[in-house]
Amino acid sequence: MDKVVEEVEKTKKGWDEAYSKTQQHIKEIQEYGNSTMEETKNKNSLPRLNGLAQDGLALLNSLQFNLDLLAPQLPTDDEVQSAKALLKTWRSQSQSLRMNLRNANLQAKDNMRKTAQKERELLLGGGEESTVRRRNLQTKAGMTSAAESITESLRRTRQLMVQEVERSTNTLMTFEESTGVLKKAESEYKGHRSLLSRTRNLLSTMQRHDVIDRIVLIVGFILFSCAVLYVVSKRIGILKLQRTITAAIKAGMAGKPELARKAVEEGINQGRFDGNVVPDKGLPLQQPMRDEL
Repeated sequence: MDKVVEEVEKTKKGWDEAYSKTQQHIKEIQEYGNSTMEETKNKNSLPRLNGLAQDGLALLNSLQFNLDLLAPQLPTDDEVQSAKALLKTWRSQSQSLRMNLRNANLQAKDNMRKTAQKERELLLGGGEESTVRRRNLQTKAGMTSAAESITESLRRTRQLMVQEVERSTNTLMTFEESTGVLKKAESEYKGHRSLLSRTRNLLSTMQRHDVIDRIVLIVGFILFSCAVLYVVSKRIGILKLQRTITAAIKAGMAGKPELARKAVEEGINQGRFDGNVVPDKGLPLQQPMRDEL
């Protein structure tokens, strides 16, 4: 058998049991107060019977909700339609039980009023029986009121304990959520801290490289400037020497020995100059050759 079908059968069985018990409680409420006060006190009190009936109605509502969830999951359409029809019947029965419970409470109050009136007539009558009944009622009334007050205090205590348990559960859930958030934040902080450390190291390395590059640029610029100055100074010296030599050659060729001497004084080797320049002796450069023969 399918699990859904099994759950539906369990729900139906639970409905039948809860429905019969709730009907029994409503019947007891309706009959409450018909007997004498002494017999009534020996039974369940009216608030307790109402509490049992309300619990039964709450259970019936829960079973209706379960059937409403399980009906669409049934394997065949016929079973689905049958479950929906049954659910509709359950709702009408539950509404009827609520109406019966209200009428039963009204009937119980009327019964209690009639019974109290009868007891009052008996108490006001004469005789030993009335005296004994009066004493028993006083004693039992005090005990009943004490028991009801104790029951009410226990009920309030139970409600307070339930509220405290729910509050503690919510607090624990909040603590667990906060713990999870803190752990997540801690892991993110560790990741950011490692990232910041790596970034700091990279910045330090970049600063060192920047300083080294500046030093290299400055030293290179200084060396380049020295090389330029050296080349310029050498080039100026060579040009000056070239001009001096050119002037000396021109002076020698023009017959101006004073310029040649000046050139020698400025740094030109006289011996080299005399070797390269032919002195002017007043002779023609080419003498005609004569044949002695």
